[in-house]
Amino acid sequence: MIINKSFIDSFVKTTERGAFGASIFRGKNDKIAADKAAVDEMRNELNKIDIKGKIVIGEGEMDEAPMLYINESVGTGKGEEFDIAVDPLEGTNFTAKNLPNALSVLAVTRKGNLLHAPDIYMEKIAVGVNLPKNIVDLDFDVKKNIKLLSEAKKVKPDKLTACVLKRPRHEKIIKDLTDLGVKIFFITDGDVSGVISVADQSKNIDIYLGIGGGPEGVLAAAALKCLGCQMQTRLFFQDSNEKDRAKKLGISDLNKKYNIDDMVKGDVIFCATGVTDGDLVKGIKYSNDSFISETLVLHESSKTNQIFRNKIKK
Repeated sequence: MIINKSFIDSFVKTTERGAFGASIFRGKNDKIAADKAAVDEMRNELNKIDIKGKIVIGEGEMDEAPMLYINESVGTGKGEEFDIAVDPLEGTNFTAKNLPNALSVLAVTRKGNLLHAPDIYMEKIAVGVNLPKNIVDLDFDVKKNIKLLSEAKKVKPDKLTACVLKRPRHEKIIKDLTDLGVKIFFITDGDVSGVISVADQSKNIDIYLGIGGGPEGVLAAAALKCLGCQMQTRLFFQDSNEKDRAKKLGISDLNKKYNIDDMVKGDVIFCATGVTDGDLVKGIKYSNDSFISETLVLHESSKTNQIFRNKIKK
């Protein structure tokens, strides 16, 4: 069942307000205050929309987060039922240091159509458009995935570029890519925009590899679903407590590999508003008593894929 396109403007306003709240703290070295401001603004705007919304991916479980926690009800309580994934501030460090690629992000589906991923690590692999289905797999090693991808693209591995989050846990991936001659585009944060980079053909990112946040994985999957890309994920547990948390969210097969359609079923709207200037969109700009925002808006059923630029009263 599709989501009416008329909802887009309301959800865009939600990420716009989240981005505005965070932008007040750009360069102030206070990532906690920036995140709180984004959460407050986003929640306030969500509660103006005539929907019965439920946060399925948010700031954490109820005892960890005072607002936008998992299972929190949002909206006016009137209208249609939606599941909502939010990251009010993707890139808290970027905002605190006024670095590129901080975003306020949201994805929306009909009730029951988003994977309820706990706030733990997730293995991820993603590739762009116009490739054979299921061409890469988390159970293949780096060498096999790169071989399959290079054959499909009819280029040698040294013509490929991989996006990798720069973390010590990725040393083996980095070594294998380097041994194969694959160019590496490192990111220091911003897992959502990193995964989405495989969709932007002007960026020439051929594959995303590594372990990042689970909630961010579902948000990225929502965007890639609209863009016709491929992604596979698997939850990465560090202890039994994390496994218990996953079970409480209804996940029974802890080793399951998820493709995009497992994480995001049916129609989806995705919005990402820039807090700081970045690869996807520009950041918040101030203009007297207003601010100017840029939001990447994707809607699968209406094939919406555009940047919304708006001037809004503070």
